[in-house]
This record gives sequence, C-alpha cells and structure tokens, in this order.
Amino acid sequence: MFEWVTMPEAWIALATLTALEIVLGIDNIIFISILVGRLPESQRDKARTLGLVLAMVSRLLLLFSLTWVMTLTEPLFTVFSEEISGRDLILLLGGLFLLGKSTLEIHHSLEGPDETKTAIVSASFVSIIVQISILDIVFSLDSVITAVGLAEHLSVMVIAVVISVGVMLLAAKSVSEFVDQHPTIKMLALSFLILIGMTLVGEGFGFHVPKGYVYFAMAFSLTVEMLNIKVRKRRSKREPVKLRKGIPGDAS
Repeated sequence: MFEWVTMPEAWIALATLTALEIVLGIDNIIFISILVGRLPESQRDKARTLGLVLAMVSRLLLLFSLTWVMTLTEPLFTVFSEEISGRDLILLLGGLFLLGKSTLEIHHSLEGPDETKTAIVSASFVSIIVQISILDIVFSLDSVITAVGLAEHLSVMVIAVVISVGVMLLAAKSVSEFVDQHPTIKMLALSFLILIGMTLVGEGFGFHVPKGYVYFAMAFSLTVEMLNIKVRKRRSKREPVKLRKGIPGDAS
C-alpha cells in the first residue's frame, strides 16, 4: 500500500495534489463561512468544523469507491443531443443549487439589517449542515476526479485529502471572521460562488471551463478589493486628524 514512499514521482504527485486540493477547498471554505454566518455566534465554530469534517468524509468515501465514481462518466440519458452522465447530473444540480443559494444570500445582505437579523434567527443548525453536506458532495466529486487523474496510489490521494482538509480547518475561522467583518468581501465571495455555480452548470452540459481562468479572475478581483480595503483604512485614519485640526481653539 505504501510502496510509493521510495518513488520520487509519487512524492511530487502528493505535493501537487495537496496544493490542488487546498485550492479546490477554497470554494468550500467560502461557502461554509457565509452559511455559518447566519447562525448564532455560539454555534458557528461547531458548524464550521462539522462542515469541513463532512467534506473530508465525503471525499474519502468517494475515494474508496473509485469504481463507482468512474462509472458516473457513463451516459444515463440524452437531452438536446447532449449525453448526460451521473457526474454531469450531480454537477448540474450542484451548480443550480449554488446559483440559487448565492442569489438568496445576496438578497438577504441587501435587504437591510432587520431582514438579515430575522434570517439569522430562523436559520437552524440542522438546515445549515444539510446545505453544507449537499455542496460537499458536489465539490468532493470534482476533487476526487482531479485526484484520480493526478495520482496512481490510493494512499497518496487519501493523505492529500486529509492534509488539505487539515489546512482548511486551520484557516476556516480566520476566513469566516474576515468575511463577516468586511461586507464587500462577503459580496465578492458570493459573486465567486455564482461564477463557480455557472462553471458547474456549464461542465454539466459538456462545456469545459479551464479552472485557471476562473481562479485567475477570482484572485485578481480579490487583490483589487484588498487594495480598496487598505485605501479605506488609510482614509479613516486621516479623517479624525482633519476633524481635530478644524475645531476652533484646539491647540493641536
């Protein structure tokens, strides 16, 4: 099972796959961060941890059922001369779910504090976990297919998944707090989820969108927004100084 430990190419595959799993896991972290933000403060850490553990379990279960996963590429039926496989169907449903959920979250964010507060109170712990689990299956399928294409040994895939989820667990709370503190980042994250949802729907219909284009667009937009946040912080620091100088009789 671990005969690959003496093979340099296997270690290269492990490092590459771990990095890719972490990148693919960013989608999961963003989605979980936004969902748990609708829960009471006391339940957020528990929901975040449970959501990521479910992500790891779903990935491992799919890895250990590789034969079944590979049969998902076999056509089930045809729509408008387009063959739809089990994988396509999961990607389509997951993409549509992601599009609908992201749109609803944007609606809640723009409707004002009263409706947002009501939405937070009404969101139950179980419903949030169920929603996280649904998307975990979609993201896990994409992750496992990537793993199968890059590594030959099952143990290499399992180690890469465990390491990537461990990194996600360490980063999830910081990402969640950062998203909650910056409404513009939350809106940008929701836009990313809509982009990912459209990509999943496109792939479900056989239109492959290179992941590099998607992640470049996300990275570029995030970089611009981080620069905007820095500019806003500098302006907020200068404004109190200007106000003090404008007060008559102020010695400063």
